[in-house]
Amino acid sequence: MTIKPVFADATPLARLPDDQAFLADVLAGFVEPQKTLPAKYFYDAAGSDLFEQITVLPEYYPTRTELGILDARGAEISADLPRGAALVEFGSGSTVKVRRLLRHMSDLAAYVPVDVSETFLRSEAAALQTDYPNLRIAPIAADFTQPFALPADLGEAPRAGFFPGSTIGNFEPAEAARLLRQFGDVLGAGATLVVGVDLVKDAAVLEAAYDDAAGTTAAFNLNLLTRIDRELSGTFDASAFGHRAVFNRTASRIEMHLVSRANQTVTVAGHAFAFAEGETIHTENSYKYTIDGFRDLAEQAGWAAITVWTDPEALFSVHALRFG
Repeated sequence: MTIKPVFADATPLARLPDDQAFLADVLAGFVEPQKTLPAKYFYDAAGSDLFEQITVLPEYYPTRTELGILDARGAEISADLPRGAALVEFGSGSTVKVRRLLRHMSDLAAYVPVDVSETFLRSEAAALQTDYPNLRIAPIAADFTQPFALPADLGEAPRAGFFPGSTIGNFEPAEAARLLRQFGDVLGAGATLVVGVDLVKDAAVLEAAYDDAAGTTAAFNLNLLTRIDRELSGTFDASAFGHRAVFNRTASRIEMHLVSRANQTVTVAGHAFAFAEGETIHTENSYKYTIDGFRDLAEQAGWAAITVWTDPEALFSVHALRFG
C-alpha cells in the first residue's frame, strides 16, 4: 500500500531516474569483461525492505554500532551542527538514524530527506511527520549521486548534511571524493556534514556481515535480477545465480558478486548476454577506511575534519566535517 501524506510546505517530488537510464547502465555494465551493475539499483521498494531486514541481522554490525554511537554521542554530534539548520539527509531510507539527531535539534528549520525510492521515502516521511508535527519535512525523490536542487524557499537557514550508514564506502575512492564535493556544492560554503564510515577490521567479521546465515543479503543481491526482469523485460532466472561476498584486503573493500551457476544466455530488452559457469556480475563494493584515511579523502573534496566519534571496539566511525 502506498501512503500519500500531505506535508506542510512540502516540495514537489522530483522525477525518479527512468527506465532508459537503468537500461543504459545495465547494458554498459554487461559489455565489460567484468560484468557490473550499479549498486544504486538495489533500492527499489523490495530492495529497500530487504536492506532494512539486513540492518537488524546479528552478523550485520554496522547499523547497530552506528546507532550506538548516535545514541551515546547524539547531543555532541548535534552540537556540531548549526542552530536553525536545514538538515539534508542523502539517501535517507529509514528515519531510524536521523531521529537520534532530531531529538537534540528542537530548532531545526527543515528536514529534507533525499531518496531514490519514492514509495519508501513517502512512507518514512509520513511516520516522521506524525512524531514531529511542527517540523517542516520537504522530501525529494532523486538520485543523490546526480545534481539536484534543494527547495528554493529554505531561505537563509544554514545548511547541514547527514550521510549515515557508511554508504560512502559503496563508491570508488575517486568517486567518493567527487560525491563529497557534490554534497558541498549542494549545501554550500560553511556547511556541516555528518557522515558514517565503516572501519578496517578482521576479514571474517566483514565477510559474515555481507553473507549472513539467513540468506537475506543474498536475496537483496539477487533482487537486482528480479528488478531487471520486471522493469527491463529481462529473462534472468534468479535461482541460476548465487551470492558471493569477499574481502579484498589489497583494495580494502568488501566485494559483492552474483555468480552464474551454469553456462547460460539471458536477454535484457532484447539484448543477449552469455554467462559462463562461475562468471560473476560485480554488484557492490564497500570500502573500509582508517580514520586518517577517510579524513584525507574528505580533505581532497574540500571538507575539513571537525570531530570523529567511534564505538569502544573501533568498528565504526561518525565524522563531522565542514565545507570550504
